[in-house]
Amino acid sequence: MHLCLFEDGPVSGLRPFVETRAAYDLRLAGRTVLETAEHAFNPAGLVLHARPLIAERTRHAHPEAVVNTLPDGGDVLFVNGRYVAEEGAALSQLGAALAQDAPRAFVQEDRLVAAWVPDAAARLPDDVLARPALTADAFDGLPLTTLDDATLLRRPWDLLDALRPALARDARALADSPSGPLVERPHATVYESAVAVENERIHLGEGTTVKPGALLNAEDGPIVLGPGATIHERAVLRGPCYIGPKTRVKTGADLEGTATGTWCKIGGEVHDALLQGFSNKSHPGFLGHSVLGGWCNLGADTNTSNLKNDYGAVSAYAPDAERFVDTGRQFAGLFMGDHSKCGINTMFNTGTVVGTNCNLFGGDFPPRYVPPFSWGGASGLTTYRLDKACEVAEHVMGRRDTTFTAADRSLLTELFERTQAERAEHHG
Repeated sequence: MHLCLFEDGPVSGLRPFVETRAAYDLRLAGRTVLETAEHAFNPAGLVLHARPLIAERTRHAHPEAVVNTLPDGGDVLFVNGRYVAEEGAALSQLGAALAQDAPRAFVQEDRLVAAWVPDAAARLPDDVLARPALTADAFDGLPLTTLDDATLLRRPWDLLDALRPALARDARALADSPSGPLVERPHATVYESAVAVENERIHLGEGTTVKPGALLNAEDGPIVLGPGATIHERAVLRGPCYIGPKTRVKTGADLEGTATGTWCKIGGEVHDALLQGFSNKSHPGFLGHSVLGGWCNLGADTNTSNLKNDYGAVSAYAPDAERFVDTGRQFAGLFMGDHSKCGINTMFNTGTVVGTNCNLFGGDFPPRYVPPFSWGGASGLTTYRLDKACEVAEHVMGRRDTTFTAADRSLLTELFERTQAERAEHHG
């Protein structure tokens, strides 16, 4: 059985994070949506449907997968790239379908969640994966089953709703079965003065280091440290937390309910936040109920507001709808796309959305929506030059031993061109 992750029309609701990646490559906690689905369905092969904008980058990121082409003669389970494969009735129904020879489609309201299609290449149109978005129309004639409890990511702040359940789920999936004091675990370096609470819920990856005076408290949830992660002196981690490979938690940091991808730097107070990977929040300042994309950098003393003074529901700008929408959340901070950065002492208001490749600086709050490739701050925005943005991205990625590829340049160039009208409107 092959697993095919696909994207549909509403994927645009997840901007800014899908401006540079497929929805299934979004990190939930220790794993991405794709990795969570692979674990749930255990396929023999992986097929990925990718929009034209991100197709080449997807091929580069997943050399093991077939992109936008169906396998000949293979049975294929199509799964929406926004679907979170968590335990529950929906996942059980999808699993049961795999034992049947008959095809079937699964929907929630009018959205396609999944489709089980034995011998898919013979049953489906030749161009099915060439379409920019897959909908139920591609599977006309298949019997329909409604999945009322399927979780589909719709907006960036849905990642915050998914974060703590994912932290618990990923600890079970990724972690070892630890026993005994941390200092006795031979695959890690833990100093005697480090303090651990609930040792059996703290998982150390190969080559992790916990420095003197660090405190890891897993009373309220597990703590997982990825391979090569370092927790520096006097840092405090309160579970649940997932600290990605090579990530450094700086001296005096205060973390709770947080997950990072690979090779991040974390300092200050970070609460219920998700960093996709290769991003820095190295200095004092508060980051709460926020999501950072990849290759972001927050200057020293950057602070986010995650709660309104009247304790009301937070609104945030939805670029696809071109308006502010209700997040349904009392706590919502910053949602920053890939390659965006801010200078020292930057303040972000509740529910601020920053697009890809922005450079923000100056006093006071920048606008609550900043379109891709913006330069400036509260005093005004102008266009961040494409050549300069690419030059900085290439330099920054090289510092993490990562190549800025022709696919990266092509993607950013096309995104820059697509969003010119949006910049003109909001900069004005």
